[in-house]
Amino acid sequence: MADSSFDIVSKVDHQEVANAVNQAAKEIGQRYDFRNVGASVELVGEVIKMAASTEERCRAVLDVLQTKLVKRGVSLKHLDYSNDGDPKASGKEYRLEAALKSGISSENAKKISKIIREEGPKGVKPTIQGDELRVTSKSRDDLQEVQRLLKGKDLDVALQFTNYR
Repeated sequence: MADSSFDIVSKVDHQEVANAVNQAAKEIGQRYDFRNVGASVELVGEVIKMAASTEERCRAVLDVLQTKLVKRGVSLKHLDYSNDGDPKASGKEYRLEAALKSGISSENAKKISKIIREEGPKGVKPTIQGDELRVTSKSRDDLQEVQRLLKGKDLDVALQFTNYR
């Protein structure tokens, strides 16, 4: 019998992110507490840019955006904030940028494969392939056990399991 396998990836659904940003921008434009504070949120390439006239309003814009992302099923672990999430003053307004990150970095891939080797079932082999991992085993039950194991861990990267064969 051939080995079964699946891939562990970390990919951002750009369409869902764009929809969430548009919803957040629409809500910010309509809400009373955002009137006359210059609050805005926009997606520019791979970066979400937020701005407001005060630091508190800028944090509120971030909160609205995070709510919309979660409702659309986009993990907040895909956001990489500049200045550790603190809005910085730029002229008369405060700005905050969040870059979208996708792919598993080599250090995270090594960490995940170490978890699989140490805590996962015997006979399961993780291999790093660029910015993703492939996990192979003779038993599909072992692969499902690995998925449960990784879902239970608090990793600093959002994981999806694809290409299950």
